[in-house]
Amino acid sequence: MGEIRPIRSRWKGTMTGRERFRAQMHYQPMDRSFNMEFGYWEENFQQWEMFRDNTIRSNEEADIFFQFDRIQVIGGNNWMNPPFPSQVVEETESSLILMNGDGLLAEVPRDGHGTIPHYLKASVVTPEDWKKVKEERFRPEGRVIDIAALQKAHPADREYPLGVDVGSMIGKIRDMLTFEGLCYALYDYPAMVEDMVETCCVLVEESLDQLLPHFDFDFAAGWEDICFKNGPIVPPAFFRDVVMPRYKRIHKKLAAHGVDIWYMDCDGDIRPILEFFLEGGVNCMFPYEVNGCCHPAELLAAYGKDLRIMGGVDKMQLRAGRDAIRRCLESVAPLVERGGYIPFCDHRCPPDVPEEDYLFYLDYKEQLFGMK
Repeated sequence: MGEIRPIRSRWKGTMTGRERFRAQMHYQPMDRSFNMEFGYWEENFQQWEMFRDNTIRSNEEADIFFQFDRIQVIGGNNWMNPPFPSQVVEETESSLILMNGDGLLAEVPRDGHGTIPHYLKASVVTPEDWKKVKEERFRPEGRVIDIAALQKAHPADREYPLGVDVGSMIGKIRDMLTFEGLCYALYDYPAMVEDMVETCCVLVEESLDQLLPHFDFDFAAGWEDICFKNGPIVPPAFFRDVVMPRYKRIHKKLAAHGVDIWYMDCDGDIRPILEFFLEGGVNCMFPYEVNGCCHPAELLAAYGKDLRIMGGVDKMQLRAGRDAIRRCLESVAPLVERGGYIPFCDHRCPPDVPEEDYLFYLDYKEQLFGMK
């Protein structure tokens, strides 16, 4: 990464980013809102002139370019070790057939434009497949974390919030089996799926045992991309009976080290399983998609201060013009004032948002939520 010349000034403030994040997530007074965004599609870096002209090629570089508040997450290897070899298996005129790190054969466009891959075949289908992959790629041995290097990179006197990665109990399993494969496995091989969840939990627990004694973490971060606009892809009863108990084990370790904010990256309509997230110890949803669920005010009103939300600014309104942007941001202003809510675009900002309107969005966001 070369030198990046920011095009915006950092929001003024009287608190450090770490102090601000902790206050905002705990409904305490703060100088202003924490200022962050979730990022951009790959096409944005090719199409937006301000990114091209300043050679901004990644979300990490964009965070510096816009001078957002810094937030970091560290963790161990909570998934396959080693992964499957990533390689091109077949080429056609319009697409590539790839083997990815999760062992899936996936068809992707040859021109590389951003899209959800079309998965053709999974390496794990039956319990026999899982037994072999588990023995080869999910062994707990050899997952030693370089604590000293992480402490050097993230010293105790840091001024930004630092989170610990708590992995995925079922979302990555969906990645390994595919959406359709998981749906079949839940009914054909329920014991296999539960053993997968247990394996994921054990790997996270061992990672936490290495990390938690050495850092004063500000939050935990998980990933369960298991919901879409019609609800979860797993039955709520399965989530309650199989996934939630593992959350409780992880939460016990976090709580013992004072980590009381746990956000979960889960898109779509989370409402059918939200009570089980909360009971398991997950108390913050991220990046909270509005169109897949509802306006964040509805859930925050229903669950009170037991729930926090990060995100929830409707990306569809960002491309609907400046009046729509104003209305959208003004609709979440009471939530920022209330606390427990950090506003930003509810997933990656798409490339069809005019970049001038995106800059207007950032300006109006600062006007509403920056230090007065």
